[in-house]
Amino acid sequence: MARVRLSVAERREELLRAAVEQIEARGVAAVRIADVASALGVSNALVLYHFSSKEQLVAAAFAHAAEADLAHLRRLLGRRTTAVRRLRSAVRWYAPTGQAKGWRLWIEGWAASLRDPELRRVAASLDQEWKAALTRVIAEGVAAGEFRCTDPASAAWRLTAFLDGLAVQTTAYAGSLSRTAMLRWADAALVGELNLPAGDEEPGDDTEPASDTEETARADAEETA
Repeated sequence: MARVRLSVAERREELLRAAVEQIEARGVAAVRIADVASALGVSNALVLYHFSSKEQLVAAAFAHAAEADLAHLRRLLGRRTTAVRRLRSAVRWYAPTGQAKGWRLWIEGWAASLRDPELRRVAASLDQEWKAALTRVIAEGVAAGEFRCTDPASAAWRLTAFLDGLAVQTTAYAGSLSRTAMLRWADAALVGELNLPAGDEEPGDDTEPASDTEETARADAEETA
């Protein structure tokens, strides 16, 4: 059976998905162009035609995966509800579960970016977008009188740093922190940054994290409630 001929954009998408899978399985340092090519049954030359080096492929794969996370974050923060509810949904979604492949990829990216200028540039740009999105919604909540926060940008940095730290701990040391405790701490951090009344945290639970589809459906239901 002849292989379907893909457009340039479709081929790049296929290569990036395969690269993400290989990075998750092998790590940035160990993954090779040959691993990505073998996973798709194509030649090394084809991969190098689209990405001139392993470094370029890894940076593009990292950006590809991170953009999907950013798109989901924008959906959560763009809902037609209060800033507090949007921020709480975003923080609880962003908080690591200890089993998410996405966090393993981010941690791999952070480590590799210490030695890879291109990956460092990509990671820094995406990180700035993430913080900027949180900053905008915090500022909206302040303007609407929902809560007090004198420096939304600093609050976004602290929240992100706190959750990133949790991610490193729970990903590196699986089982070291229960989902219930992690979500409770994440909620408490948000309450503190927004100067919300004490006890305003929402309790966590021990259920498995919702999929993107379930999370989006829940967000849609809240918008119409």
